[in-house]
Amino acid sequence: MRARVPRRRGVVEDPLRTLRGAVDSFRLSPGEFLFREGDEGNCMYVVLEGSLDLMVGDVVVETLGDGGIFGEMALIDDSPRAASALVKTACRLVSVDRKRFHLMVDTNPSFSTHVMKLMADRLRHMNQLFIAERKR
Repeated sequence: MRARVPRRRGVVEDPLRTLRGAVDSFRLSPGEFLFREGDEGNCMYVVLEGSLDLMVGDVVVETLGDGGIFGEMALIDDSPRAASALVKTACRLVSVDRKRFHLMVDTNPSFSTHVMKLMADRLRHMNQLFIAERKR
């Protein structure tokens, strides 16, 4: 049984506009995993079209759509992926490595603040899930 905790966050318009025409975008089909919990990571991703679920174990902790940003922790540390990314509907994505990330921050400094707020929001959400699970 797969538990579901609906959320739709992680959306910021500037990267979507900046990256919409990216020639290095790629497509994935429903049911494909972009990465799995525990995989090595060296980039984050932006959803240009479609939707995907972020899962910890078999629990969907977040659903992302157009403009969604995820995998950002890979740009901060060298730890394995903390979640899996499973495609829900046909997706077009673009990866953002450290070099591209720094360029985005240089051209739009508020982008780094947005990513930090996104990470803080995800941490708070995971804390709420943990507390709710302990109360069961």
